[in-house]
Amino acid sequence: MDHRTSAQDVMRCDLCETTVVQIHCDTCLVNLCTACVGKHMISDESNDHKVVKFQARKSTPLYPRCTSHNKERCEMYCKQCDIPVCISCVALNQHLGHELSKIMHVVGEKKDIIIKERNELNDTIYPTYQDIASGVQNRMTQLEKEYGDLSTAVTKHGEDWHREIDKLVKKLKAEIEEMKNKHLQTLQKHLNEVNKNISDIKEEISSVEIAINTNDLSKLFSVMSNVHIYRNLPHKIMLSLPKFIPRKIQGEELNKLFGALSLSSLTSDKHCYSMKTTQKSPEAGSSPQVKQLRDESEIVTTIKTGYGIYLFNEACLSDEDIWTSGKDSTMKLYSINQGSLLKSITTKSGEWPSNIAVTKSGDLVYTDYVERTVNIVKNEKIEEVIRLQNWKPKDVCSTSSGDLVIMNNDESNQSKVVCYTGSSEKQTIQFDDKGNPLYSPSSLCFRYITENRNLDICVSDDTARAVVVVNQAGKLSFRYTGHTPAPKNEPFNPRGITTDSQNHILTADYNNDCVHIIDQDGQFLRYIDCKLSDPMGLCTDTYDNLFVAQRNNRQVKKVKYLQ
Repeated sequence: MDHRTSAQDVMRCDLCETTVVQIHCDTCLVNLCTACVGKHMISDESNDHKVVKFQARKSTPLYPRCTSHNKERCEMYCKQCDIPVCISCVALNQHLGHELSKIMHVVGEKKDIIIKERNELNDTIYPTYQDIASGVQNRMTQLEKEYGDLSTAVTKHGEDWHREIDKLVKKLKAEIEEMKNKHLQTLQKHLNEVNKNISDIKEEISSVEIAINTNDLSKLFSVMSNVHIYRNLPHKIMLSLPKFIPRKIQGEELNKLFGALSLSSLTSDKHCYSMKTTQKSPEAGSSPQVKQLRDESEIVTTIKTGYGIYLFNEACLSDEDIWTSGKDSTMKLYSINQGSLLKSITTKSGEWPSNIAVTKSGDLVYTDYVERTVNIVKNEKIEEVIRLQNWKPKDVCSTSSGDLVIMNNDESNQSKVVCYTGSSEKQTIQFDDKGNPLYSPSSLCFRYITENRNLDICVSDDTARAVVVVNQAGKLSFRYTGHTPAPKNEPFNPRGITTDSQNHILTADYNNDCVHIIDQDGQFLRYIDCKLSDPMGLCTDTYDNLFVAQRNNRQVKKVKYLQ
């Protein structure tokens, strides 16, 4: 056991290694006994040794050596040059006219800066890099599965082709067999007719031979010749056999027929990672970080969804993936950063979904207007959660306490919001305190619904040209009917609606190609006007990035609007 450092023994002198430590040299960071102090002092006379009692070690400031005067220690600091300086530097006027301070006065400021940066490293930067590493590792694991699914899809498609080819070969062989039998039957009938004539001709030849060789003249005159009939030879059956004309398969042509991989992408985006904060989310009970609105919003990412006609909605699955839906029975999951298609789900009925949402647990929810159902997708299997009678669902919003569904009746003369827990109704919101309808009755209108962080229920009603906000009890808080002047001076036409961590309410204005930002009390704050086009559905991620579904060009735009 090392008797100098063992926790079971006292500290010993670094020179003699036997006597208990009593003195410490703050300059050389050496532990000494009283007897060894002199020996240490003369061992290096170039150093200005600062010896103190062992209990007071590291209490003496160890000033940095001067880069210009090697034997001097720097007890001053030049703020213009941002370097420590010694007395000789000052005496030689090397920093004449510069602002000089005692180095200990600067040390406090320097320590504050270092401590602040250390805290930032500990509390923010290091956890952020840990999250990034974890996210990358999770993405790698996910990629393994997704590429496995991709290979499985190709294999399955190949098996489908083999089945179809086998069916095609069987069908062609059956057609060949049918043609062969038809031709054989025709030839057999022709052969039977020819053989009968042969038999008749032989019989007539025999009769003629008898008549010729007899002396009975009556038999000779009784011969009736059919030679004129047999001179007319039967029609020859001309057969034309089918030919199998195989189509040459070129490599590129086969790719087009079979299917090909879309282009993958591998890019980096400086806007994707955000620094982790130590604040808890609003759901955890603490106040959200205060964020200011940007003077100019910025589009940072564009996702091309490839829908054939219109794009209507999107819903964030995470900060990396987003679900989309349009006038198509297929709902598509895209990578936000790469813009690549990750997954597709087809609605159970084959109808296009009225709207989509994502639950807190990450399951996809969609409404089917034609089937009158609200459905959830779990493990790629679709389950019916709600089936309505005499009502049809328009939009759905998934909250921590259940689902909010806005719907209209079959006659399209009533609309209401129903709060569900599972498939059970727990609240219906339809009229204000005076008994007037809160929402306009129309089957042709677009309606979107969301819940704010303060539990207000917000509905965009394009027929009424208003955003209708009620509190948790269903009592009307306010109606927002737009702001003037609008970017295009067109009437307010609200479509998609969402909220953020600041309790802002954001709604797409389809006519003016912009997004309105209002506060939780309905006061207009700002437009997001950054060359959007036909905005429809809206959603935000956990970093308050806004996603805008553009109807006609079928693109999703990621927008930064908060600082």
